[in-house]
Amino acid sequence: MTSLPRMNIIVAVDDCGGIGRNGKLPWRLPQEMARFSKLTSTTVDRRKINAVIMGRKVWQSIPAKFRPLKNRLNVVLSRTMETVADENVVLARSFENATKMLQSMEDIETIWNIGGREVYSLGLQSPILHQANLFFKNTVSSFRLSLLKQVTKFLQLYITRVEGDFSADVFFPSLNYIRFTKDESSEMHTENGINYRYEIYTIKTNDVSIS
Repeated sequence: MTSLPRMNIIVAVDDCGGIGRNGKLPWRLPQEMARFSKLTSTTVDRRKINAVIMGRKVWQSIPAKFRPLKNRLNVVLSRTMETVADENVVLARSFENATKMLQSMEDIETIWNIGGREVYSLGLQSPILHQANLFFKNTVSSFRLSLLKQVTKFLQLYITRVEGDFSADVFFPSLNYIRFTKDESSEMHTENGINYRYEIYTIKTNDVSIS
């Protein structure tokens, strides 16, 4: 269990579940982006780094001057992209291959799934979660309690709720929130006339495996 990296999902959604429009974010929220950068790049163990896993369209939506996202291993899922000449960028042909690769890397602390829709959907069905579920079920009761906190932190959702309908053409996958516990809900923030708040959810221990 200790060899498996944590995997979090981070996303900003509008009131309709929209996450993108015309290949870009439908809003401009610099402070929210700064939080995204800090969360996805900060590690507890300074000897390790985090990985951000994304689809090709998300990669291409990032302005060239900001690619790759610094201080993180950038894993791009694509069947068509050619190799990127940067040591901080890795191409993977499937989500499964990407997660297997990241699990084998001892210097990866947390995997951050940053989209888009299909990658989010795959993350919610990740083999990592199934492995955690099997491990937990097969662990003797006396040992389960000591692992409870670690297992429940195995998947967290970091959601920015953006008020309004931004006419998005890409949407976050439907999610059964009964399977999650809301850990945090921030006060309202406002940037460029747009209101938003932060929420953090943790998957429940008895529902680690998502189908």
